[in-house]
Amino acid sequence: MPHTPASSALEASPLDSVPVDADVAEILRVAAHASGELPLPGRGQTLVLWDALAGLAARSVEAARIVEPHLDAIAILAQARADGADLGRLDGMSDAASPATWGVFAAEGAGVHLQARRESDGWRLSGTKPWCSLAGTLSHALVTAWVDDEHRQLFAVNLRDPGVRPRTGPWVSRGLQRVVSAPVDFDAAPVQPIGDIGWYLHRPGFSWGGIGVAAIWWGGAAPLVTAIADAARSERADQAAHVYAGRADAAQWTARLALEHAAARIDAGADPAASKLLAARVRAVVADAAEEIIALADRALGPAPLTTDAAHAGRVADLRIYLRQHHAERDLARLGVAAVRS
Repeated sequence: MPHTPASSALEASPLDSVPVDADVAEILRVAAHASGELPLPGRGQTLVLWDALAGLAARSVEAARIVEPHLDAIAILAQARADGADLGRLDGMSDAASPATWGVFAAEGAGVHLQARRESDGWRLSGTKPWCSLAGTLSHALVTAWVDDEHRQLFAVNLRDPGVRPRTGPWVSRGLQRVVSAPVDFDAAPVQPIGDIGWYLHRPGFSWGGIGVAAIWWGGAAPLVTAIADAARSERADQAAHVYAGRADAAQWTARLALEHAAARIDAGADPAASKLLAARVRAVVADAAEEIIALADRALGPAPLTTDAAHAGRVADLRIYLRQHHAERDLARLGVAAVRS
């Protein structure tokens, strides 16, 4: 990961082997092989995992966005096993030569509904799930579905089953162009339950994954901080250039402290309620820092890199779209409610 004024020294990571300029399938294939070498969150090396994601994001926000759900799914499955779930049937989903590539589809949307029903031959899903990133490329996914009018459960599904039909759009985004996030239609697709009803949403790791996404925002913004600092070192730099550099450094440093604090809390055994509040705080801090850094880069560097530097323009576009996983004032309002009740 490139050095920036506020970054810590990140060690080599298994994700360094991910070929960020390759096609999506190859990125996923390499990441699936590398995922076994990365620590799981909450087991003493959470910051190592997040630094790996941040380092990948510093090379390519899009590649990190492609890889992160796979790592989240691996962590979810590991936690399910630790909580006593019988996942024996999953063992046949992949092999060493061709490991499964996973997504996590847990979004809900107006006008669509995914229902899980237990039939004589096992559980099956029917309906539509929105916002299923890379469903046409991944081999498998963890999917939340309604089991009655009030409760959801997590299921593992083979995305190449005939009962699963990923849509190809609409997806007109200028950022994260290759991370197509479109609905998937299910027609009595066979699935395996993962955990009990409600387990997915109430486990501590639910919030940990959200902080992992924030680590990507932090890493994705790091090269912008470097660019701002480089501009402040030029012979033409004025006082404003140094103000931009100082503000970017402070924003990045503050976000880094939040991530380090969160990793230590998680490894110390934060419970679900504490983890939820922690995740809301960290995501708010890191999202604000990343958005401020983007705005500072726009002002410090002017239009040139946005119009003539493909890597810079792509990074900014990718990061802006990815940051919309943070719902701005709505997430802050939820944080406020949680904070005053804690």
